[in-house]
Amino acid sequence: MKQTTSTILMVRPANFGFNAQTAVSNAFQHNDASVAKEDIRQLAIEEFDGFVEKLRSNGINIIVAQDSELPIKPDAVFCNNWISTHRNGTMILYPMLTENRRLERQDYVIDLIRNNYTVKRYLDFSEHEVLGQILEGTGSMILDRVNRLVYACLSPRTDADMLDKFCEWAGYKKVVFHSVDKHGQEIYHTNVMMAMGDKFVVICMESIHDEAERKMLIDHFKTTNKTIIDLRMEQVEAFAGNMLQVQNDEDKTFLVMSEQAYKSLRQEQIDLIEHFTNIIYAPIYTIEKYGGGSARCMMAEVFLDKKG
Repeated sequence: MKQTTSTILMVRPANFGFNAQTAVSNAFQHNDASVAKEDIRQLAIEEFDGFVEKLRSNGINIIVAQDSELPIKPDAVFCNNWISTHRNGTMILYPMLTENRRLERQDYVIDLIRNNYTVKRYLDFSEHEVLGQILEGTGSMILDRVNRLVYACLSPRTDADMLDKFCEWAGYKKVVFHSVDKHGQEIYHTNVMMAMGDKFVVICMESIHDEAERKMLIDHFKTTNKTIIDLRMEQVEAFAGNMLQVQNDEDKTFLVMSEQAYKSLRQEQIDLIEHFTNIIYAPIYTIEKYGGGSARCMMAEVFLDKKG
């Protein structure tokens, strides 16, 4: 079992923009009405294309699915929230909190994967939406794939019962805690304040107010030999927690992040990261500002075997 993969699914946005439905639980979104909606849409497309080019130039295999014009899906670029794949050949679809994000589960994206990669098992958890049981994929869950642990901070987007269902299927053990921003609001996705690498973990311990929960996390990281790279809250606000470690076909690893996230890091944090892995960053300021998500949210890992 490996923590990283060299194949990433990304969805090229068609109608990116501020999503009022998700803003209720996502304090990282900002709606600057002084910029025209069409300009925001076009800037997001340009940022996406530049990001994909940067990843591909480092030997990472990027599968790009073009978002459909209709229905309008302002957050389609954040595909990791509704789909995940696993090395045992399983594909999972997840229950989403808001109605317009549920529209992102499009058959053409699913078929793009199924037509090119071997899916042995297909699980659709989306039916739990009607019960209010939400689990937004690898936004809600940080997977330590090697040690079979799933880390999750509870929020309106991460339901404890759904987490149990995932763990029961996957054979993972859950590590649950609570994380809040500087205003005391629950951080909407675990992957905003935490990223798991093969030998390290990036996390904002400051956002976890419960001392027992902090100790529990530190104990788990110590047991699994993860070096802690601790973030400050202002770095989380710059999306420094929203990172993903990937590899290329030559098994060279990279920690992928946004330019804003990289610029927020202190030199000693950069040095520590580069002790373990290489760094890739790209400017995605528009996507971050209006979408309230960043680099990790845009990448859904593909762990399936390629056909042929």
